[in-house]
Amino acid sequence: MAVPMAVMFATGLWGLDRGGMWGDESVTFQVAQRTVAQIWRLLHDVDAVHGLYYLFMHAVLTVHPGEVVLRLPSVCAATATAGLVAALGVRLAGPRVGLWAGTLYAITPMTGHYAQEGRSYALVAAGVAGATLLLVRAVDAGGARAWWPYGTVVVLTCVLHELAVPVLGAHALTLALLRVPRKMWSGWGRAAGAVALLLLPLVWVSQGQSGQVAWLVPPDWDRVGKLARNVAPGPAGPVFWGSLLLMAVGLRERRPAAVALPLLLVPPGILMTVSQVRPLYHDRYVLYALAGASLLVAAGAGRVARALGRVRFEGRRTRIVGRRVRAVVGVTGVLALTATFLSQLPVYRQDRSAAHRPDNLAVVSALAVSRMRPGDPVLFVPSVGRLAALAYPKGFRRVRDIALRESAPRSGTLWGRETTPRELRRRLAPVDRVWVVAERSALDPHRGPTDPVERTKLAVLAAEFTVREEHVHEERVRDDVLLRLYVRRPAGEPPRDPTGVRPPGMSAGAPGLASPRPDTNRPRAGHPAHPPTPRLSSGFGRR
Repeated sequence: MAVPMAVMFATGLWGLDRGGMWGDESVTFQVAQRTVAQIWRLLHDVDAVHGLYYLFMHAVLTVHPGEVVLRLPSVCAATATAGLVAALGVRLAGPRVGLWAGTLYAITPMTGHYAQEGRSYALVAAGVAGATLLLVRAVDAGGARAWWPYGTVVVLTCVLHELAVPVLGAHALTLALLRVPRKMWSGWGRAAGAVALLLLPLVWVSQGQSGQVAWLVPPDWDRVGKLARNVAPGPAGPVFWGSLLLMAVGLRERRPAAVALPLLLVPPGILMTVSQVRPLYHDRYVLYALAGASLLVAAGAGRVARALGRVRFEGRRTRIVGRRVRAVVGVTGVLALTATFLSQLPVYRQDRSAAHRPDNLAVVSALAVSRMRPGDPVLFVPSVGRLAALAYPKGFRRVRDIALRESAPRSGTLWGRETTPRELRRRLAPVDRVWVVAERSALDPHRGPTDPVERTKLAVLAAEFTVREEHVHEERVRDDVLLRLYVRRPAGEPPRDPTGVRPPGMSAGAPGLASPRPDTNRPRAGHPAHPPTPRLSSGFGRR
């Protein structure tokens, strides 16, 4: 277990300080620094599904509120998961399979990606791996007491994120494939029933907050293919196809397959099926299924190794049998894992760039410091863009948020409450210049937001102002977050459509927030090893 954990820890620490948080991380950062009472108030209206995680991070960030500390719990959780996957492999198929399974988990790009996110997904994966190990131990022990540790871990994991609940379906299928006696089913049933009962309050509250995942869409076969590439140690080429072949071989190993295959297929299958009616699926919600893929690949490799260990290789000068063959197989396994990791180095390097995340809020704050004058009014379009000011307040300390009525902590919201459309028009009436922080698509004059305040922002900007400056990184292929200065239009000058216009004085020297990547319809940044995340203009709710 030590080797996979060391590999995962080193991989997780590599490039951990990216120099900027993206939107969802900034939510964790600013919410976790509120008081416990403020966090509790927030959870009544939004993000109840992340309540336990926010309280945990509140304690963590008390030590030091910084980006590295924000991500360290995920690194440690991913490290623990690699060790737990290795322990599962050892228990199911022996030390060699355990070593390979844990290391495969550690070097899979999707694992490394979420090991560096200030969100709960790596912790959920650790909980599921721990619960699965406790399930196997309970089956081997056969006593009623063995199910209580299992039930406790499952409850805590599902409270961290309720979409971990499908793991119970995976574990039920595991028991069926292992053909356990009725007594085992009784013990597991009591534990699962206790989990369901304790989760009912959270499920009830989160149902009222379902608008947070309104940006999700029903997954199609393309999404199934992306998930298959994400859970493999390599998303394409010989590594991917070799992994699929070893998985097929691993299905011949009864105990490992009975644990790994349900873990790999059941949770994604349940969420994808439900999502055809009510979209709830995202790759990051089933990160924990990746452990099943690593176990299955390692079990297949172990079967191949045992077959080769029984073969005699004889030549004119050499005769290799038994222990020598096993030594050769062991060295080959190490070389194969090393080659797999090295083949993914470009993916890892890309993933450790802040530009590879959906947005970089630190850049927006830096632009604000360099461009805005003290007292300048600023508009966030839409209001979720205020996360940049909440995560990096230094850049916005000297300016006034002209639409804000009540701050986020005081209002019990994620990004504050804004004033009424009428009051906003009154506040903008005497203003000659206003800075706007927005995604380019959010400023499209043909866009029709449902929120009346957002409609008022766009209407006033289009009718009464014109663009003087724009600051954005012009090399992006996705919808950048930009900083745009609007000045009041001279009397008699007709309105003009700002779409696609680059006015004089525009700067393109600072990176924008959004990037091509996998988690926003993401697989982040177009890279197959990861999934898409909600963008500022479309992902108003976060799960």
